[in-house]
Amino acid sequence: MALPISFEFFPPKTPEGAVKLRAVRAQLRARAPQFCSVTYGAGGSTQAGTFATVKEILEEGTDAASHFSCIGATRETVRDQLHQLKAMGVRRLVALRGDLPSGYGIGGEFQYASDLVAFIRAETGRDFHLEVACYPEVHPQARSPQADMQAFATKVRAGADSAITQYFFTPEAYFRFVDEARAAGADVPIVPGIMPITSSTQLMRFSDACGAEIPRWVRLRLQSFGDDTASIKAFGLDVVAALCERLVAGGAPALHFYTMNQAAPALALLDRLGLGE
Repeated sequence: MALPISFEFFPPKTPEGAVKLRAVRAQLRARAPQFCSVTYGAGGSTQAGTFATVKEILEEGTDAASHFSCIGATRETVRDQLHQLKAMGVRRLVALRGDLPSGYGIGGEFQYASDLVAFIRAETGRDFHLEVACYPEVHPQARSPQADMQAFATKVRAGADSAITQYFFTPEAYFRFVDEARAAGADVPIVPGIMPITSSTQLMRFSDACGAEIPRWVRLRLQSFGDDTASIKAFGLDVVAALCERLVAGGAPALHFYTMNQAAPALALLDRLGLGE
């Protein structure tokens, strides 16, 4: 099964974390990812760590995409950061509105991710491949599914090249979203974001925060395993591998894995799927 794959990391907070992440990347790099992306903290709080990690990935010979958020930013700060990234050799960005830091009022010169996409295009032309985010199960802050789809279509019209979804576990949600996006004129590749299941408590916490739906049967099975980590991982592998198989069979253009800075869960999925060999 030949299909493009990519991995997401977050910038490590400690020197030990940086060493561990280098080892993780070395393992995953052997699977020839199309690119690796690095996340950005609320309000750009991890910018230095994000850019440093992106630089390392590029130096290792893999294409790297920096997350790039605009909440609280000015045109001048964004312009400076774009110059910095371009000078580093970055050619791919994940353009996001981003989260507000705790206690931070709305500020900056960009209200929506579509404003950022339009600005990057106006400033840099086609220098960057621009990824944007999308939500098959609807953004948790969206007024309605229709408003959420219009927001996505606006990002595409502003100049997005492709999109990566929030993770999900119901393939029908993805296929319905793609159909609705096409009907709305958003005709760019929509890549499913894949979250391996390794911990039920962590998954529940993340999913409640980001609005990702965990099907009831999956939630109940995970809860039934209690602290049996081996059973949780084996069940999670079955669930997520079956999801990926459905997505690929249905025409997904690529798969993007949220690694949580771990190699083993993504590698187990790739082995099961016969990808990246």
